[in-house]
Amino acid sequence: MQKNLMQLYKRALNEREIWLSRWKSAMRYTIPSDDSDLSTLFDATASDAVDNLSASMYSLLTPPESLWINLVRESDLSPNAEIATNVLRAHLNDSNFYTTIHQCYTDLIVLGTACLFMAENPIGADSAFSFTAIPMKDIAILPNAIFHTTSMPLSDVVEKYPKITLPNQLKDNLKTNPEMPVKIVQSLIGQDFVAWLDIGGDIENNIIARGTFETNPYIIFRWSVVSGELYGRGPVLRALPDIKTANKVVELVLKNATIAVSGIWQADDDGVINLSNINLTPGAIIPKAVGSSGLTPLSSGADFDVSQIVLRDLRDRIRHTLLADRLGLLSDKEMTATEILARNSDMVRILGATYGRLLHEFIRPLCERGLQILSRRGLIEKISLHSDAELKYIAPIAQMAKEEMSI
Repeated sequence: MQKNLMQLYKRALNEREIWLSRWKSAMRYTIPSDDSDLSTLFDATASDAVDNLSASMYSLLTPPESLWINLVRESDLSPNAEIATNVLRAHLNDSNFYTTIHQCYTDLIVLGTACLFMAENPIGADSAFSFTAIPMKDIAILPNAIFHTTSMPLSDVVEKYPKITLPNQLKDNLKTNPEMPVKIVQSLIGQDFVAWLDIGGDIENNIIARGTFETNPYIIFRWSVVSGELYGRGPVLRALPDIKTANKVVELVLKNATIAVSGIWQADDDGVINLSNINLTPGAIIPKAVGSSGLTPLSSGADFDVSQIVLRDLRDRIRHTLLADRLGLLSDKEMTATEILARNSDMVRILGATYGRLLHEFIRPLCERGLQILSRRGLIEKISLHSDAELKYIAPIAQMAKEEMSI
């Protein structure tokens, strides 16, 4: 069993390997995380479009403090779906869901795949739920298998898993270096959970936790999927060639601007002008030999007027791919009913496939796990979306889709 687990883990890492470079490139041009990325980022068109799209997704799919889900009873014998709906909404509102899901939407747009971890809070907390947006670089997936790699200080590992039996190589470190980071792998295959220390050697000797989950706490959802691929592709990955080109064009424009400001100069080596001491500042007097040309500007053949045309086309394509020109905020002027219907129709057409996938991969698993946690705590009757009740998604985008179908 443990041998198969290690084989699955290595296979999952191999499947993810090709995506790591794609994700790194996409993040570099949209959500740079260090100074080296910032120093090579010259155009913020994509970053601005990502912010606008994530805000639109937030308001269309999961508006805070709003009725965006509802459970409907299928028969008189079903548990009280209305009570379950209200309790589920209340615990979502009291949790950190709305601050965390926006991070996931950003990952979804930039990387094409996002992971929301839905944990259960201790009894007595304001909400039964606690959410964490897991970076995709820490997640590796296979069909029906998820591997989550994390790191924590050795002392925290012992505190979190008090029954752990540390390997001999770590016992001394706990005394001498308790803050030493330790890599942990958490696997969920079907409903079986296993966590182990990734310190080499046999997994069996390094296991720190086992268990089962009735519902999957790792909610992984994708923007769109190409046949045969496990990870999704988002708008940024599709627009990445244009994003890179626009960034390079702006870099060249800025380099040309420095030439236009400071110029390129030439001077005869006549023994009078010391090129090392020349300071090109207003009012400066530069000596020259009698009869010599002295310091003269060298005209540049560069003409970047065409760059503005190219750059405008690139930025328009980036905004179009990232839906900035199609999912923008409502205009300040009043819109007629016909204009509102036309705008809603465009949104449904643009986000239709993504909406259907998110409903299946994100909203439904979220509600199923929430209902399972609440029923186990005795806060609601046990209710199943498969037999007891039907999930009605009533977020703004769902209402738009309903209106579109009724036309």
